[in-house]
Amino acid sequence: FHTSPLPSLSIPGPLYSVRVLRPGFCHPNPDGSSRADGSVTLVSGGPLTVLVDTGGPWLRPLLPALLQSQGVSPSDVTHVIVTHGHSDHVGNINLFPGATTLVGFDLSRGEGLYLPQGLSRGVPLVLHPGHLEVTPTPGHTRAHVSLVALGTSLGTVAVAGDVFERRGDDGEWQELSEDPEEQKRSRGRLVALADVIVPGHGEPFRVVREWGHGDGHQEEEEEDKDKDKEEE
Repeated sequence: FHTSPLPSLSIPGPLYSVRVLRPGFCHPNPDGSSRADGSVTLVSGGPLTVLVDTGGPWLRPLLPALLQSQGVSPSDVTHVIVTHGHSDHVGNINLFPGATTLVGFDLSRGEGLYLPQGLSRGVPLVLHPGHLEVTPTPGHTRAHVSLVALGTSLGTVAVAGDVFERRGDDGEWQELSEDPEEQKRSRGRLVALADVIVPGHGEPFRVVREWGHGDGHQEEEEEDKDKDKEEE
């Protein structure tokens, strides 16, 4: 497979549309520190209004305005999906006390009511059958998830958190991974199912497959990277 930039931050759909409200970023500094924030993505249009990742606490003054730009208030959000528990993704969940909230593998609603689900066993959490589901994508952290939106104008969209840091992150993501081998498998699974990926620290990009859908075992990214180099 190879990837190509997406010219827009908005992906419309007949029911659910995906809008990256704020692409994430990560800028390293000479002293070894880095300035970063996670992508914030709104999935809306159907009966559910889903926010995927909330940025860091420093985004709090801006997040309500980002939602309002799409005609959404915090109280309209029915589900908050936090791909993993790092501060640049989970920092503003308290803006949405009425939403069903998933942080990694922890699902809760209301005042601390925790709900059973099978994500830790590899079972997807279906939010809207045939349209929206959360799939476990461990590696960057053990309890990492991605939201999958089906049937958009560009096909299947995976809002992937830090499974992918950004487009073209080969050779970089491993340093930030708790389990690189597991993350490599998660990357391969997302590439096999998604037409568009929203990474955790960059703009969305398209996935262009050499062999079409369904060849997940052939989609291992390192093999594909080598193939791309040969074709260049």
